[in-house]
Amino acid sequence: MKRNVIRRKAIELKSRSDSDPDPGDGGVQSVDRALLIIETLAEDDEGYRLKDLAVRTGLSPSTVHRLLTTLEKRRFVQFDRDESMWHIGAQSFAVGSTFVRRRNFVTQALPYLRKLRDQTRETANLAVVDDGAMVVLTRVESREIMRSVTKVGGRVPMVASGLGKALLSTYSEQDVFAIIQREGMPRLTSKSIVRAGELCKSLHDIRQQGYSIDDEEALIGLRCVSAVVYDDCSEPLAAISVSGKASRVPNDRLPVLGKLVQEVAAELTKALGGTMPDAKSF
Repeated sequence: MKRNVIRRKAIELKSRSDSDPDPGDGGVQSVDRALLIIETLAEDDEGYRLKDLAVRTGLSPSTVHRLLTTLEKRRFVQFDRDESMWHIGAQSFAVGSTFVRRRNFVTQALPYLRKLRDQTRETANLAVVDDGAMVVLTRVESREIMRSVTKVGGRVPMVASGLGKALLSTYSEQDVFAIIQREGMPRLTSKSIVRAGELCKSLHDIRQQGYSIDDEEALIGLRCVSAVVYDDCSEPLAAISVSGKASRVPNDRLPVLGKLVQEVAAELTKALGGTMPDAKSF
């Protein structure tokens, strides 16, 4: 099987630099910078050399090194001495996994994601909204070779993902426009929706058919079909999806996948003690 290559992102300066005004006192600034380093390391599984990490964060190499050594003692980062590369450490995972544990439906969702994967032969995903973006909590990988929009724990804009659009379809128009105003409509690919009117039309269609489609809007060559999982108050709790290569998900297969995703989303809703909303509420 061909190994998925994780490509390093183009280096760009972060908003915080050594010359920035102190955000409070020195202790607060050190915490801010340490968290910036952890966030940056989390962006690339291949890790960063000290010099590259300094450029990426906009901090001086001496500042980065001082913070890295402190974080290494607490196991939030780790250093590969053979390759002189810094990586995320085990303690970062331990702390971050609390986010998933707090959403205790993840374990319950896994059998349903496996069922969806086996029915479709595509990757099944579970995600929630966090501050205007979708965060992937878990996924069950397809046995086919494919690329993913984002890894588990990664974020993708709501407006540019099938998962996000499924949830946006449950929002009021006012809430949708508030998210657009705050988060923007990034053009991730040539097929991304970048006009509010076009997004509203897409959300109307999603409400009518009961599932959303990401037609290579987040990543060229990848299609995604999503549906919403509801809580006991018929409020959106999460979204599930199947994603696969566009060549394996042609137009005539979309309704079939949509029906399967809808059915599994309804089954998961029921298993979690949730209630599907009345169709009239849409």
